[in-house]
Amino acid sequence: MNISKTEMLAQANATSKNTLMETLNIEIVDFGDDFLIARMPVTSRVHQPDGVLHGGATAALAESVGSFASHIFTDTDKMFVRGLEITANHLKSVTEGFVYAKATFLHKGRTTQLLDIRVTDEANNLVSICRLSTISLPKKK
Repeated sequence: MNISKTEMLAQANATSKNTLMETLNIEIVDFGDDFLIARMPVTSRVHQPDGVLHGGATAALAESVGSFASHIFTDTDKMFVRGLEITANHLKSVTEGFVYAKATFLHKGRTTQLLDIRVTDEANNLVSICRLSTISLPKKK
């Protein structure tokens, strides 16, 4: 069965219903053989009290896109994916618009994966650099 990229993105985003991704309005917007990109609107819902993007919301975006990337590149009939550790270095403040998170693999092992996640603003300025390690574990039969 051939499925278009548009249909694949719609199906991927549909899995986010009733999750933190839906709460933060995180949307997967592109993917390829070795990357996944999602975006999140920067509104007062994700601001710190002083009106800039909250680092926790940025980390949630990064973990969401990284975990989703590990998930779609894993045989989920046999395995499930969990995050092990995330680090985030915040470099630039954002007050409005969208931020984009692009996850790429630094290591794609059978059990552990390490992803580099670059968060940028709409002008492609680097906002945060994140690293996520995930683990793929066998499902119980």
